[in-house]
Amino acid sequence: MPHDSSAVLPAAVLFDMDGTLVDTEPYWMRAEREIVAAHGATWTHEDALGAVGQALLTTGTMLRDAGVPLEPAEIVAWLVARVNEQLREAVPWRPGVLELLDELRTARVPCAIVTMSYRSQAEVVADGAPAGTFAHLVTGDEVAHGKPDPEPYLVAAGLFDVRPEDCVAIEDSGPGITSALASGARTLGVPAEVPVPPRPGLSRAGSLKQIDLEALGRIVSGEVIDLLG
Repeated sequence: MPHDSSAVLPAAVLFDMDGTLVDTEPYWMRAEREIVAAHGATWTHEDALGAVGQALLTTGTMLRDAGVPLEPAEIVAWLVARVNEQLREAVPWRPGVLELLDELRTARVPCAIVTMSYRSQAEVVADGAPAGTFAHLVTGDEVAHGKPDPEPYLVAAGLFDVRPEDCVAIEDSGPGITSALASGARTLGVPAEVPVPPRPGLSRAGSLKQIDLEALGRIVSGEVIDLLG
């Protein structure tokens, strides 16, 4: 569909990665199960869900406290390497992602990945998209304060030299949504592994297959849309 050049568009679209762009949460959960099994520790599915969206060192601390006898940074290094192995085999794009990225590229709306995963991993995902799709990567190993702190989204907006409120952030987890909303970015929640309950100022959709340029324009204009009901 041709883009209406008079329509309002975001200054940038800021995508969370795990669970939003790509369905890597099963990769992370598999890696967590493997390191726990290797050390005879205990890690429930509820524990794994509690780690979704957290800064990686937080997850590493959780796994250490669950009985993995390594420092959090060592645990994180192992998890990142294991998930990267899986990503190199296949990048599991979430439904509707590639189509939305194509629309944004055609309309010349710049995009960034804003993730608590490390740069080595974000680069694998970015490299799996058409060249030039993502202008910037903001990663967990390059910010002082990870999600749910607003810093990652403030950094992303700053890289584009735009106001956060002129951007749309797309997230799937509670910590990520908290980070995006606190930064001032217009925020869209799309659930993956965990539910996205309603919050003031939060737009929601069941899938990115429901989201197009027109919907992003409405969100960045201040409208709160709710396609989850």
